[in-house]
Amino acid sequence: MGLARVVEIDTTGGPAFGMEHFKQYDFLQEHEVVLTFDDGPWPVNTPEVIKALTDQCVKGTFFEIGEHAMWHPEISKMVAAAGMTIGSHTWSHKDLAKEPYASDIEQAKNEIEMGVSAVHAAVAAPIAPFFRFPDLQQPPQLLSYLGERNIATFSADLDSFDFKLRRPEQVIQSVMTKLKKNGKGMVLMHDFQRPTAEAMPELLRQLKANGFKIVHMVPRATLESLPKYDEMVRQQDKLSVNNTRPANSVVRTISGN
Repeated sequence: MGLARVVEIDTTGGPAFGMEHFKQYDFLQEHEVVLTFDDGPWPVNTPEVIKALTDQCVKGTFFEIGEHAMWHPEISKMVAAAGMTIGSHTWSHKDLAKEPYASDIEQAKNEIEMGVSAVHAAVAAPIAPFFRFPDLQQPPQLLSYLGERNIATFSADLDSFDFKLRRPEQVIQSVMTKLKKNGKGMVLMHDFQRPTAEAMPELLRQLKANGFKIVHMVPRATLESLPKYDEMVRQQDKLSVNNTRPANSVVRTISGN
C-alpha cells in the first residue's frame, strides 16, 4: 500500500487537531487517512497491529498509556523500531475532566507528565510531543498547559468505537462506513483491543481497494520528559532496589526444555 504523504507537525504553542473538536487544522486531502491507536502497548495485540502496518509499508501514530509502557517496554521499543510515531495518553487513563483532576491541576499535570516520562523511559528515547486526552475530554486549563509545553493535542476526525465492538468485521465496517461518508479522516482505534488487532490486515486491504491513502504524522521536534516526573515514575516500582541482578542469575531452568 505504501504511504501517500508524511506530514510534519510543528507543535509550538500546542496546536490541536481532530475535526470532532478542533476545526482549524484540517490538513488531509480527499481520500487521505491517518491511522491512530490508543491505550497500548499491549502483548499480542500491538505486535499484530505493527505487523499489519509494516506488511503494507504504512505507519501510524500510537498514543501510549504510561503504565502500559512501563509494563511492556519491549513492545514500545518495537513500535519505535518499526518507525511509528509515539505520543502519550496519560499515566493511567484517568478522565482529566472529572474529579479530583478537574479541580486540582497539579494532579492532572501529574497524570499527563508521568505518562510522558513513562513512555519516554520505555522507548529509551524522546517521544513525539503528541498527546490525546482519555475519553477525548479536554479541559481548557490543560489545553493551555500543553500549549506551554509545546505539546499538540489530538482528538480525531472519526472514532471507530472499536472498544464497544466484539468482532473484527464490526471494526472494519465501522471504520469503512464512516470514511466513505466523510471521504477522509484521522481515525481513532485502540491497539489494546483484540478485535482491532485482528481486523487490521483486512481493514488495510479494504482501504486500498476503496482508493484511500495513508498519511503519516511526524513531529518537527521531539519532547523531553521532566526530571520531577521521571522520578515519580521510578518511585512507582517501589521494589526496584531489590531487582538489580540480571534475570539469568535469578531464574534458571533446572529441568525440562
